[in-house]
Amino acid sequence: MDRKGNYITEEKKKALEEELKDLKGPKRKEILANLEYAKSLGDLSENAEYHQTREEQGKLEERIKRIEQILQSAEVVKGGGGDIIEIGSNVIVQKEGTEDRKNFQIVGSEEADMALGKISNHSPFGEALFGKKKGEVISFKAPSGEVNYKIIDVS
Repeated sequence: MDRKGNYITEEKKKALEEELKDLKGPKRKEILANLEYAKSLGDLSENAEYHQTREEQGKLEERIKRIEQILQSAEVVKGGGGDIIEIGSNVIVQKEGTEDRKNFQIVGSEEADMALGKISNHSPFGEALFGKKKGEVISFKAPSGEVNYKIIDVS
């Protein structure tokens, strides 16, 4: 698995497909209906509802295009479960000099969410972990300086 690749998990793929289905179906129809209503109000040059709806339509179409691009270009991975850290791996790390342990899942950049413990394989921390094994110590540059973590477990 290439550490620089664009990856998504099966769960993320399903979530994106559901979002795309919703955006292309009900959401698109809703915006088109709103656009028709706004047109019926008259003079389009000073029609705030019309301009707002056109802006919403642009954002919707942009999101549809982005999701389609992700689904076409990303490699879907089952991930995790091995001894070597890769996309989908769950990793327990301990910051050197502390007893504090943290659990992270390595995911593609589209799924990264630090609040949920999902870190991107493109982040400095994710890149430092990628390809390593249980027991190894990793170092990476954080905004606060060089940080060292010991890998406690990989699953």
